[in-house]
Parts: sequence; structure tokens; C-alpha cells
Amino acid sequence: MITEISAVSFRQNLGEMLNQVQYRHDSVVINKDGRPVAALVDARLFERIRRMQARFDALCQRIESGFSNVPEADGIAEINAAVELDRAQARSSAKKR
Repeated sequence: MITEISAVSFRQNLGEMLNQVQYRHDSVVINKDGRPVAALVDARLFERIRRMQARFDALCQRIESGFSNVPEADGIAEINAAVELDRAQARSSAKKR
């Protein structure tokens, strides 16, 4: 479960929020001025997020090195063409329904 709480309420209920995260494995989103600014998650989930981030960074490096010889303008043009093709196919599929 994810609980949203204001920063002021979070400060006032820190112990309760820590228990909620530690024992129930819930997450707490801390809002300031109505906008999310931080999250409190249990340590196991945080470690999983860190591992996924490391794998994602490594994948990005592999992609970047694989396309290092492609001029940026050509890459952007290819991406835009692929997006437009996908959108056209989605429109076509929607019309058939």
C-alpha cells in the first residue's frame, strides 16, 4: 500500500511511518505544497531499485556505444519515423474495431 502524507504530518508521525514501512512493507510518499518530493520505502525494495538502476545504466551505456557512430540528427530522424509509423498503425487498428 502507498500512503501519501504532507511533510508536516510526516515529521509529526515519523515513528508510525517507519513502522508502516518496516513491518507492513508499505511505502510513504511525502508531499510538500501538494507535490510529491520524497518517498520512504523499505530497505529491501530500495536495494532492488538500486540494482535495477545499475542494470539500466549499463544497458544505456551499451546502447550508447553501439550507436556512437550514428550522427545525432540521423538518430532523431529514425526515432521520429518509427514513432510516426507506430502511431499510424495504432490509428489504423483503432479504425478497424
